[in-house]
Amino acid sequence: MIYSSEHFSISHLKPKDALQLNKLLVSNTDRFIRFLPKTLAENRTLESTRNYIQRKVTSAEKRKEFVFIIHDNHSKDIIGMIILKNLDWDAKQGEFAYCIGNRFKGKGFMSDAIRATSNYVIKNLGLETLQILSHKTNFPSVNTAIKAGFKWQCTLKDEFKPLNGTPLDMELFEFSSSS
Repeated sequence: MIYSSEHFSISHLKPKDALQLNKLLVSNTDRFIRFLPKTLAENRTLESTRNYIQRKVTSAEKRKEFVFIIHDNHSKDIIGMIILKNLDWDAKQGEFAYCIGNRFKGKGFMSDAIRATSNYVIKNLGLETLQILSHKTNFPSVNTAIKAGFKWQCTLKDEFKPLNGTPLDMELFEFSSSS
């Protein structure tokens, strides 16, 4: 476990998380489809989620990508996930992608989880700059970034292409351990 609060805890993704992770992603497909299409595509069935977890565990061992799971402390259910990706060890930089189940949105959990995971990543992995990319209309994600202490940097033109959509400009937020 990397963090625990009154309401939730955060840990590295493990094989035992397969059923609950699949449940979270499948039951929130409509909510996640626009900005997490690849993750959803890799988790359509329980078997595909088991394969996804094995790939992500291996990826973490190779320090290429890390997946953190957010558990509700009362029900022990998985309520969200944070992916640390696009790692550049020379620049000491990485990017977060994240999601939280519909039942838990708007409670401030994700901002707290991003803040806690940022602290963990800086202290334990040695990264210095963390990024979040969000579309300007994804107000919950923009608010999460700001509340977690990330600062808006710029708009990246045509940065993200949603399924069957035209490329979208994305807002870049950064958190630096030196600020």
